[in-house]
Amino acid sequence: MIVDDDASIAELISLYLEKECYDTRMVSDGEEALKIFKDYDPDMILLDLMLPGIDGYQVCRQIRVDSDVPIMMLSAKGEIFDKVLGLELGADDYMIKPFDSKELVARVKAVLRRTARSGKPAETKKPENCVEYVGLSVNLSNYAVVYKDQIVDMPPKEIELLYFLAASPNQVFTREQLLDHIWGYEYIGDTRTVDVHIKRLREKLPDNEYWRIATVWGIGYKFELKPAR
Repeated sequence: MIVDDDASIAELISLYLEKECYDTRMVSDGEEALKIFKDYDPDMILLDLMLPGIDGYQVCRQIRVDSDVPIMMLSAKGEIFDKVLGLELGADDYMIKPFDSKELVARVKAVLRRTARSGKPAETKKPENCVEYVGLSVNLSNYAVVYKDQIVDMPPKEIELLYFLAASPNQVFTREQLLDHIWGYEYIGDTRTVDVHIKRLREKLPDNEYWRIATVWGIGYKFELKPAR
């Protein structure tokens, strides 16, 4: 699957790959890519970063929530930061535009070789550092939070705090323990920092009938699993 809003580039990539006997499908924006991804079930995704609406980073992050399909990012951004970010979000390779057609095809083949198992793409598996509850998935590997099938934008510290609590359900942590674990022993601040972050998490993740972020008065907080009804 080729995801690029520049039709001429997408068509050229498609032409290069079809000459090598690959079946291709072109998609012009991130939202469409996410919609047809499961139905099309591609063996690999070539993903432009600068897309209208949902950008390539967000597309990669959401796909990585439940799929290990190989992803090659394509971008005119050649800074080290951009490459590292793309790879940390789960991309398998990163190519800078403009690129040579022979190199592109060679890299596609190399990525598919690395991920192939008995002629099939790598099987989907649950990501490491991921906790899941009804309606909620927190993935610390790619810093993605999905609540009721929607990606929730959160800064890294909120995600780390949520993951730490959710990874130990019903266990109570003091504010000092949370401050030390998430911000570090050398952090210059007070426990109100924890309270502020908990407040923001609750605003973004309203309680449901299965779990909640609970206050244990006089002690701290816990990720509480509610008893089944």
